[in-house]
Amino acid sequence: MPFTFTAGGLPGVVIIEPKVFGDYRGFFMETYKKSDFVAAGLDVEFVQENHSRSVKGTLRGLHLQRPPKAQAKLVRAIEGEVFDVAADIRRDSPTFGRWMSVILSAENRRSLFIPAGYAHGFCVTSPEAQVVYKTTAEYDPELELGVRWDDPRLAISWPVTRPTLSDRDRRWPHLDES
Repeated sequence: MPFTFTAGGLPGVVIIEPKVFGDYRGFFMETYKKSDFVAAGLDVEFVQENHSRSVKGTLRGLHLQRPPKAQAKLVRAIEGEVFDVAADIRRDSPTFGRWMSVILSAENRRSLFIPAGYAHGFCVTSPEAQVVYKTTAEYDPELELGVRWDDPRLAISWPVTRPTLSDRDRRWPHLDES
């Protein structure tokens, strides 16, 4: 199997490390292979892929989408480095209000699988970063949700105190208000 799948500390969140084949020309790696993901218990169908580029200090999140188009995500950085966060905001979950983070970078080549129902966000820690992620449902602005990045209930230990935010991310409600 060209991947190592490691439990991420919250139910269903998985850190994925690819096997990288490098030589004098560069490297080759598989970033997704359905049969290996299914064998690891990640039996989902990805239907959309997104790509963002951001500068240091940019924080994108915390985002998710409501049913019936809730999205699981497979996230990776293809340039630079990000502090990537999954937060369990499923009110009926025993881990409600908990979060976990992982460094995703072009250097470590890790991916993070985030199940539907979790909020997701990341902060750029390198001069710039490009992030690519697949989703299991297409984007629907009518079903979009978000939680404030600095929500005191979540108390995420972001690597910045004054991030660069979009107007939309600045206006998301606190977890207890949603």
